[in-house]
Amino acid sequence: EKVDRGASSYPELHFNRATLFQYEEMFGSALAGYSRAAALDPGWEGPPERERQLLEYLGKVTELMENKGKVKSRRLRSMLSSLSTSSLGPYGSPEFQSPSSGRVGSLEPRTLASLTHGQKAGVAALGKVVFSLAPDGRMAFTFGMVDSEETCIVVMVYNTAESWGVLIGDTVVIPEPQVKRHSVTHKDQSFDFRSIRVDTPLVLIVNGKRQNAQSQIATRVSYKPQSE
Repeated sequence: EKVDRGASSYPELHFNRATLFQYEEMFGSALAGYSRAAALDPGWEGPPERERQLLEYLGKVTELMENKGKVKSRRLRSMLSSLSTSSLGPYGSPEFQSPSSGRVGSLEPRTLASLTHGQKAGVAALGKVVFSLAPDGRMAFTFGMVDSEETCIVVMVYNTAESWGVLIGDTVVIPEPQVKRHSVTHKDQSFDFRSIRVDTPLVLIVNGKRQNAQSQIATRVSYKPQSE
């Protein structure tokens, strides 16, 4: 298969790749791609706008996570006092079967600090919502969750319907969480935070309840067709 050596000069190529990088949560690569597309086509408003939106999003997420959503300490302690393993719902059942691994058995709640990189089979993350964020041009509904140790983590939920969301104070259970550490530096701005990726809201238990089918829609990744 021949490789078009001139392809790297197409701004559309860099923009489309950056869009996919953003969906895959490869934020540093996404920002670099938007920046490269903007440099190749200075008159095209799309790339710098996406770059600005993503930088703004990362800044908000980092600040809100560090401040635990700016929830006051007294209110946070009150919220966390109601956290219990009974919130696991069906994931606390010994008959629960994991759709990803096929494992049968209840999930073990783990603290957020103990979760390392990758998907954690047989465990569940449990916490209270302290902020939510729907960024411009969003591809993920984002919220912050604090556990019983008052550790905060960012949660990015994909394929959500416009009407779906969580509120501050909601109890959320995430089965077999996919954990990732983000360390991003771009144009003298740096962001460092941990997140959990959730590919569908249907796996979440919110306030002890499963989410209905209307909570989910298919993701649509927009791109720009390449010029002739």
